[in-house]
Amino acid sequence: MSADLESLKQWIGRTETAVDYVTVPAVDRLSATLDRDDAFPKIGDPLPVGWHAILFPRVVRHSQIGPDGHPQRGDFLPPVPLPRRMFAGKRTTFIAPLLVGDEVHRQSEIQNVTIKEGRSGRMVFVTVKTDIISPRGVAISEEQDIVYRGEPDKNAPPPAPQPAPGKAVWTHQVTPDPVMLFRYSALTFNGHRIHYDKPYVTGTEGYPDLIMNGGLTTLLTYELARAHGTTPIRFMSSRNVRALFVNRTITFCGEPSADNKTAKLWAQDDTGAVALSAEAEFV
Repeated sequence: MSADLESLKQWIGRTETAVDYVTVPAVDRLSATLDRDDAFPKIGDPLPVGWHAILFPRVVRHSQIGPDGHPQRGDFLPPVPLPRRMFAGKRTTFIAPLLVGDEVHRQSEIQNVTIKEGRSGRMVFVTVKTDIISPRGVAISEEQDIVYRGEPDKNAPPPAPQPAPGKAVWTHQVTPDPVMLFRYSALTFNGHRIHYDKPYVTGTEGYPDLIMNGGLTTLLTYELARAHGTTPIRFMSSRNVRALFVNRTITFCGEPSADNKTAKLWAQDDTGAVALSAEAEFV
């Protein structure tokens, strides 16, 4: 296994390109999924910060889907021989706005493959660097971390909850239900079964219920910062540290700095445990 994992580092430096479009229907559907009362989008409207998450889904033929609903491994992403794959976090720099109607290009490169030992066993982190380019130049530069891990020890105690990183000044509560998860998965063409297939996620993966999309948790954190920040978001880093589940209230929290140039952000589950931590910088 160790030799197999070390061989995955051969994927470092692999590149991939793609083309997508910021369309009126997709923006309108995301607004509805987030329960917003926005005006119907028009060509030329700026895409809200963070909403690029619905662009560039990984599209493969149905015969190339793995047992967990993700595309089979070994094309662009390395074939990590560990069964569980989840979104771990990302660091995003916003250089210029995307506009509704834009044709956008993505250039991605695998920057690193890191093998670590955690409380639940061996883990592999794959870091992908992506530039999103509009007709006017590079608009967004992003590093995303994907974590692969083995099956957990069912007898191991759960990890201790992390304390909140600050004192909440901004708060917003969301209780995700299966329909919200399904709609977001549909928008992002995400077939990962942990978000919609309850018999699979409880029986095969051993979780208590459907798992909140990590990308949706991150997007709702952007929404909190976007709603309360006095200037636009320039940079945001986020790290997903604990699973969140449907029908349980999530509290999104923020503490701005005294000069309103930065903010600590986090999401807490219904027990008060931190599930996502983030930091935002404003223009």
